[in-house]
Amino acid sequence: MHEFIEHLRARLAEPLPGRSAQYKMASMRRLEELGFNPVPPPDAKVACVLNLLHYGADGRWRTVLIQRTDNPRDRHSGQVSFPGGRYEESDGELVNVALREAHEEVGVSPLEVQVLGRLTELYIPVSNFVVHPFVGVLLGVPDFRPQPGEVESILTPDLGLFSLPENKKTIDLTIGQGVTMKNVPYFDVDGRIVWGATAMILSEFLEIMKGPEK
Repeated sequence: MHEFIEHLRARLAEPLPGRSAQYKMASMRRLEELGFNPVPPPDAKVACVLNLLHYGADGRWRTVLIQRTDNPRDRHSGQVSFPGGRYEESDGELVNVALREAHEEVGVSPLEVQVLGRLTELYIPVSNFVVHPFVGVLLGVPDFRPQPGEVESILTPDLGLFSLPENKKTIDLTIGQGVTMKNVPYFDVDGRIVWGATAMILSEFLEIMKGPEK
């Protein structure tokens, strides 16, 4: 258990796999968008997410994902993502955004999280956000509580699920105003589609994770 945590901490302190790892789970549309906008514009907004790990009662490492509530005002309505949200001036350091949002969205106190490091930031053209992903470990026993009105459900998939070839698939997705994206790569999490920025962040994390798991 501790060996895995220290492995992650050490790997996160080294040069990160970066965008080449993220792009393994990027759609062709996303790659085209990033090709046209390789550098985020000056007016890009800042957000942070937390890849929150915990050791399950079954002896396996798990992460925490949320199914967002359907909301016509939210560009990411109904999608599966990490807990996270927009930076506010009162947050101070970026990591505080990830911790605050995890507290609000899944009920985990910042005092219960040991932050191990951060992954490569990722620009999302459709919403004009630069997302900063952090990796943390839940120190106590999980007692997750979904935020009413924001979080439909909380998922705690086994990390090993993401490394299984049969759980890495492609699909045609219709988004926005009827725009269809072809052959979008995604992770199948108990029948739910984990794609886009979340899948790209997970893709880099999987490369970081390679090594001893216990």
